[in-house]
Amino acid sequence: MLPAELLSVNYAAPVRRFLFDHFRSLEIVLFEEQVFPEAEADVVLLLADGYNLGPTDHATIRQAKNAAGLADLEIGMQWAPVDPAGKWTGAGLVSPAATMPLARLTAGKSFIDLESWGDTTLGMVTGNNRYFALSPARIKELGIHRNELLRLSPPGSSHLRGLVLSDDMLKRLGREGKATRMFYPAAEPSAEAQAYIDAGHAAGVDQAYKCQVRKTWYRVPLVAPADLLLTCMNADTPRLTTNLAGVRHLNSIHGVYLKDDVRELGRELLPLASLNSITLLNAEMVGRTYGGGILKLEPKEADQWTMPSPELVRSRADELRSIRDKVARKLKAGQLIAAVRLVDQALLLDTGHLALEEIEHVRAAHAELTRRRTTRGRRG
Repeated sequence: MLPAELLSVNYAAPVRRFLFDHFRSLEIVLFEEQVFPEAEADVVLLLADGYNLGPTDHATIRQAKNAAGLADLEIGMQWAPVDPAGKWTGAGLVSPAATMPLARLTAGKSFIDLESWGDTTLGMVTGNNRYFALSPARIKELGIHRNELLRLSPPGSSHLRGLVLSDDMLKRLGREGKATRMFYPAAEPSAEAQAYIDAGHAAGVDQAYKCQVRKTWYRVPLVAPADLLLTCMNADTPRLTTNLAGVRHLNSIHGVYLKDDVRELGRELLPLASLNSITLLNAEMVGRTYGGGILKLEPKEADQWTMPSPELVRSRADELRSIRDKVARKLKAGQLIAAVRLVDQALLLDTGHLALEEIEHVRAAHAELTRRRTTRGRRG
């Protein structure tokens, strides 16, 4: 048994290549349920035979519901990776009928990776979000001055499930008690800020590692406001949100800084255009699964995440604008798949980039990968 991370994490690339280069045959057994539920860790069973009799160009993929299912394994199917060192996410689970449309769209430059749009980076690390991230009510209680606070996307990402984060939304979050400001006092703190600093010292906030290594423990190293905010821990799928409010972000989410030549287009339409079936399927393929069935996307993985190209988005700008309000309402109601179908129609079907039969294969593959991820995430 090996951690399922072997299939996807970047640091395991040499291991994956070694297996194909040195063994005569490889078999991988994937489990629908967690084998060790108390550990909240996914595992795979790797069977490698014929050491130093390789290389092999394929592996046999088998599936079992749980450990008991090993006694009655199915025949399995052969899977040949293009690059053995690359991620094996979706190995044997994504049918060629679903991957071929993705390959064709990327080969034709209609879809590109997110890195071609811009740079994805980690957010700020405070060392203690409860201390540094403050709600309007808490700020009023402390009497901290406005010029000693920075606008902030609240910790977490539950508020980033729509298309934009606007000033009005930030105010509403503040009224709901969310932390929409970050404590960032001046070089010479006001009396109120100094009192809060002293309280933090008394509570031991300054002893946190990230605070200790700073020249001034209570001044968090800043990250500039990003064009787009990207959720990195997701129960359904990663989301891009336009940062209309111009807030800074913590390390619970990522920031995407768009290239100058696509900044205006990307801020307006990329979060909407990204809600298509091709992009959703690819998120499951480039991301990694964590405890509880959560799909995590690190910045290097986000760089590889497949997005509609600027040329495609620009060519369908009017059609995307025409459905934006409908999509926003679907997202607000929690109807992600319904929203995606609207974008599919405008971006892929009406343009002839994909036939309905092809996109149904893509949708089915996404649904299956999501089902497997969430099923394994349930504790047995």
